[in-house]
Amino acid sequence: MTAKEEKYILLVKQCKALLEGESDEVARMANVAALIHETMGFWWTGFYRVQGEELVLGPFQGPVACSRIAFGRGVCGTAWKERRTVIVPDVDQFPGHIACSSASRSEIVVPIIRDSSVVAVLDIDSRELNTFDDTDRVYLEQIADII
Repeated sequence: MTAKEEKYILLVKQCKALLEGESDEVARMANVAALIHETMGFWWTGFYRVQGEELVLGPFQGPVACSRIAFGRGVCGTAWKERRTVIVPDVDQFPGHIACSSASRSEIVVPIIRDSSVVAVLDIDSRELNTFDDTDRVYLEQIADII
């Protein structure tokens, strides 16, 4: 088991404990974003919530971000449209990438699905290339399931 996997196993347990008894969606997202950001040391960690035909910025940790993203646009909009986790090793190579910041180099976006609909996405950016892999996908999808 890698050090990254060990961190994620603990992170999943911490998320479950942190969310126990909290029903407010924004409060849940805010604490999960802070916990992931602090534990993993990512550059930007946050949520976009589905509001009609666009994603609207939700709770996050990191620098200022794009406020709204259209369905199917950028990495977040693609994850929403395709209903799957999208890992981008180099955002400059992703067609239609929305550059909220030129410092972002790689990204992972995990859709949060409730009752067969995407209700939000968990978006995480790194200042380094090739930050995210299948290990990140597996554990972040587990976290998305418990939000």
